[in-house]
Amino acid sequence: MTVKQSEQYQLVIRSLSDRIVEAQSPIRILDAIKWDDSLREEFFRKRCKSLPDVGPDYYAQRPLGFDPGVMRQVFQEIERDITRQLGTFNPVGQIMRRMCKEYRMVIRMLEARGTPDMGFISQELYGSASDAFHAGDPTLTDLSIMLSESLTNIGSDLGREPKIIAAPEAVAILQERMNQAFPDDQAVRVFESDGIVADAAAGADYIKIRSDAMFNERDLKILAVHEGMVHVATSLNGQHQPICTFLAKGPPSSTVTQEGLAILMEVITFASYPARLRKLTDRTRAIQLAESGGDFLDVFQFYREQDYSKENSYTNASRVFRGSSSNGLPFTKDLAYLKGFILTYNYIQLAVRKGKLQQIPLLFCGKTTLEDMRTLGQLVEEGLVVPPRYLPEPFADLNALSAWMCFSGFLNNLSLDRIEADYANIL
Repeated sequence: MTVKQSEQYQLVIRSLSDRIVEAQSPIRILDAIKWDDSLREEFFRKRCKSLPDVGPDYYAQRPLGFDPGVMRQVFQEIERDITRQLGTFNPVGQIMRRMCKEYRMVIRMLEARGTPDMGFISQELYGSASDAFHAGDPTLTDLSIMLSESLTNIGSDLGREPKIIAAPEAVAILQERMNQAFPDDQAVRVFESDGIVADAAAGADYIKIRSDAMFNERDLKILAVHEGMVHVATSLNGQHQPICTFLAKGPPSSTVTQEGLAILMEVITFASYPARLRKLTDRTRAIQLAESGGDFLDVFQFYREQDYSKENSYTNASRVFRGSSSNGLPFTKDLAYLKGFILTYNYIQLAVRKGKLQQIPLLFCGKTTLEDMRTLGQLVEEGLVVPPRYLPEPFADLNALSAWMCFSGFLNNLSLDRIEADYANIL
């Protein structure tokens, strides 16, 4: 390829990539499926005994902000042009075509809000609690139950520190930490918001804190590493891509890798704690309950039985049924945390074992997916993708992480049952 052809090739990729970024900008999945506060108020007014009145009519009153038919056509045209200009087997083209297909599925899912199709498409995009990693392996639900049983022996009081930091102070603390983490991007903003379900959420260059949420110091450490060092960092690294600008935006397939990476960061920075892990396993179990026919009241009661407050039980149950009806199939995005952690951990462990350490930091070069990692390595060599500008400390210096993974892989080969017998007299 001549220099002139190479420049032309880069321009074609950049142009197609920019079109995807622009086309997806009106799509706001979580905004389109969230429940408003009136449903919460009505639920508690009826003493938590009636299903929230949510169905197709409810979502029809919440316009998407774009024309689904027109938007599908836009992505169809981009996909067609990718094939015409890059060919069928071009690696970058294959990634971008998959993104176009996913966004068309997202549009179909949002059109189907309040109907069974919404849940079926969600399972296609994010998976099901009944999924296994290999034939005959435990399902995600089985793994979450096993992890929950391990956590039971630890007790519920460990790490349960009082939440005495209100949203304004939390904003100030996190803003200072973001300024330190991203000195070249002082535009990373932390601010209060009333319109989110979770205590906090990250965007391309910001972190939103729910106005009525309370925090402790451990919570803020988790937000800094999970939302800041992973979600914001990968967004900024994607924005700094000069050619493959699509890496700044995360389609559903990137959610598993992004959330898995964020949970892994919590663990290796010693920010996580048992109650936090229990929250993640409970999300998987709640989704499995809904997939098995449980309605909103069943999931609400499940959370009450796990010692969640009525308010937190409502919040968690509403996460499960976002976009659905209160007795429909669940929105399965929350499976990404446990599923992503396992897949990302295994990927890094194998990369260490095979001596391919240079692949690991590429997880942060944008909104990546594990299946694209080999391709991304090739694209870095070709100059089409630049290495990540921002890397959290465990990934900027891989010495400690590599050592940890080596020990972890070795210890996995030991029988815990036999070790338990050996230690019976001293533990």
